[in-house]
Amino acid sequence: MTQRPTTTREASAIAKKQLAIRDLHWPKAEPYLWDRKAHKGFTTIPKTMPMILKIMDEMTKGAPVSSTYLNLWCNTWDNSFVTLNRNGEMANASGFGGQRGEHTWLTRVKKLQELCFIDVKAGKSGPFGNAIIWNPHLVIRWHKDQGTPGLTSASFNALLEQALDIGAQDMIGESLPDFANLSQEVSRTEGAEQ
Repeated sequence: MTQRPTTTREASAIAKKQLAIRDLHWPKAEPYLWDRKAHKGFTTIPKTMPMILKIMDEMTKGAPVSSTYLNLWCNTWDNSFVTLNRNGEMANASGFGGQRGEHTWLTRVKKLQELCFIDVKAGKSGPFGNAIIWNPHLVIRWHKDQGTPGLTSASFNALLEQALDIGAQDMIGESLPDFANLSQEVSRTEGAEQ
């Protein structure tokens, strides 16, 4: 396995090299490209996101959750928190339209919560008003330890190799919380002081 850069300096050197190659092949493309530093409305995602989404859908055969998860992720402000106050819009962006769109979307949100990829709390929008998104690498490692059905060794190993290849150290080593009980451990309890 090729070792990828893990330092800022190495990553910067690779980015400059890639930019030079891109400009060699597409010298006039700059005005037509998405630049997160110049345009509003971006989010940060792990480079492993496609494999994470594939694993989620394998774990929920017949009821894919990946589009719902990606939509939730894209509605954060890089703080792993989402206010669920535009359910119709979020359902539509997740691919669920029509009369049952919101209902289908909500079942996918519940499934993501059951699988511990997110946690949901009541808010001004109702019982599913706010969501927190846990680190998906840690959640998938936890599922591997739990022997969760649908998580195949082939997909887990592919994710692990990809993560290590890009220097994502959270796929190894760290002790894992019990995601089934994490919400209770990190949540404010009713009537507790802040």
